[in-house]
Amino acid sequence: MREYKIFFATHNLDKKREIEYILTSKNINVLYIDDFPGYPKVEETSDTLEGNSLIKSENGFFFTGIDTFAEDTGLFVDSLNQEPGVLTARFAGKDATYRDNYLLLLKRMENFRDEERKAYFKTVISFKTKKYVKYFEGVCSGKISTKPIGENGFGYDPVFIPDGFDKTFAQLDKETKNKISHRSKALEKFTDFLMKEYLIGA
Repeated sequence: MREYKIFFATHNLDKKREIEYILTSKNINVLYIDDFPGYPKVEETSDTLEGNSLIKSENGFFFTGIDTFAEDTGLFVDSLNQEPGVLTARFAGKDATYRDNYLLLLKRMENFRDEERKAYFKTVISFKTKKYVKYFEGVCSGKISTKPIGENGFGYDPVFIPDGFDKTFAQLDKETKNKISHRSKALEKFTDFLMKEYLIGA
């Protein structure tokens, strides 16, 4: 089995750390933007997760010449007409912090009953090579808490309670979160594809 080199196109250090943690046991050499000085940022201008993910993976592929994957993730709240959705990272504004975003979400939902707090995370990974583009997605359903709880994770983790648990993502340890999270589910499908396409029997 040979090592396979791939580039992960993200400027988000928290996503980088989570991807590194999940891929530790795989025979995949992942390169990051700090391996490529001058790596350019691109605007995420699509109105879909798939579109924004593709913008990032195409940018990475054309800059590095290496098979590239990128991801885009959204939090969708049923009672808010699927908001924040594709604007999840910019819900409270272009330069919003994680805290800005989830506090705005809680404020918007402060009078919602428990049954109105259903939500789900969705991650879409796009994989760009010279030959094709492929997509892999993962979903984690749950609900929005009434207040932020927990110190782990990032983003909306302090206010998202996954189905089957009474704790937020931010209260769960890495091992537990990475067994059930939207990102880990998408990444599992993606790495399964890579193993079959590039590594098995090579």
